[in-house]
Amino acid sequence: MGAFEYTALNNGGRKNRGTLEADSAKAARQQLRAKGLIPLEVTPAVESTAATSSGNLLSGSPGLGIKALALLTRQIATLLRAGIPLEETLGAIANQSRNQKVRRIVLAVRAKVLEGHSFAQALGSFPRAFPKLYRATVEAGEHSGHLDDVLERLGDYTENQQVFRQKVQLALIYPLVLVVICVLVVTGLMVYVVPDVIEVFTGTGQQLPLATRILVSISDFISAWGWIIPPAIVLLVVCWILLLRQPGFRYRFHHRLLDMPVIGWLVRGGQSARYVGTLAILTGSSVPLVQAMGIASGVMGNDYLKERLQVAQKFVREGGSLRRALEDVEYFPPMMTYMIASGESSGTLDQMLVRAAENQERDLQGAVTAFVSLFEPIMLLVMAGIVLFIVMAIMMPIMSMNQLVV
Repeated sequence: MGAFEYTALNNGGRKNRGTLEADSAKAARQQLRAKGLIPLEVTPAVESTAATSSGNLLSGSPGLGIKALALLTRQIATLLRAGIPLEETLGAIANQSRNQKVRRIVLAVRAKVLEGHSFAQALGSFPRAFPKLYRATVEAGEHSGHLDDVLERLGDYTENQQVFRQKVQLALIYPLVLVVICVLVVTGLMVYVVPDVIEVFTGTGQQLPLATRILVSISDFISAWGWIIPPAIVLLVVCWILLLRQPGFRYRFHHRLLDMPVIGWLVRGGQSARYVGTLAILTGSSVPLVQAMGIASGVMGNDYLKERLQVAQKFVREGGSLRRALEDVEYFPPMMTYMIASGESSGTLDQMLVRAAENQERDLQGAVTAFVSLFEPIMLLVMAGIVLFIVMAIMMPIMSMNQLVV
């Protein structure tokens, strides 16, 4: 039995879209007619969802959001732990899901499982919905016979990512609103207020103070060419994205990004936490260390660091220690490498990898929270400085009015 996505007309002439299970497209059409619907289009859900995933690939967005993936993972793990077979678990989740995208994907995965594919192979049909780390961990869980435990770990991992992302997004809401308001206020002052005020002084024929002349020039530019700024910004962003799609340019940029003063520290911290956290999940799921290193390096977002980690994987494959391999990469925090060395010497590498990842994530979250907290007062100071400059540029001619009149 497979999953089919349909488009049909109801008695009122409205189009209905959804997903159902049937042995064939013909059987799916018969089900629709039995429900009083006129089928217009019936396609296998695997093909339909794969097309959607391809579209997401072009747009750079994942097939499933991290929130939906975390919820789906937790649901599967809970039902499997209760002793429900995998195909029944997927069917139950699909039937109760209100998210049509999740329902389509789950039914398509279930159809693959019913055809005899493994769960990991079925998930591989939707690489944009289930990342490489996710699929590799599920495959390890299937081989070890502890799929429910592995999915519990994946659920914790994705939920922690979701919670951290929500914290950052909530913390950024007010500063971003503040930035938008600042830009609108300053633009309104420069376009509608400043020209009328300055016009009073320009008719005197006397030279205005430097600050006032700068203010007049900025106001004139915004009034005449301000409409160019938004499309120019969009054009720059598009050009930058196109440049980043060039492997050579992206590699050089990622290398320099790691060495930047503040941003580089955040990038190094985030990438090292992701790498070690991935290693912890994979090794804890009985994946060999060398294979886990290859998978973990594949999910890195920095091309330069990914290449260095592939060299580290080769070093470990030849008999070297993980600590020495990561030290040679040069971008992992010393505390993390010390903890890994302790785990290697004591035979508790899995546990130490988990602790090292948690420690690095805590440090990173603290740094990001502090950075976001500083952003708000910095924006207030910048706004106050701009307003002060505008006020002083207007007040200076007023204070020297006697000299301008003479």
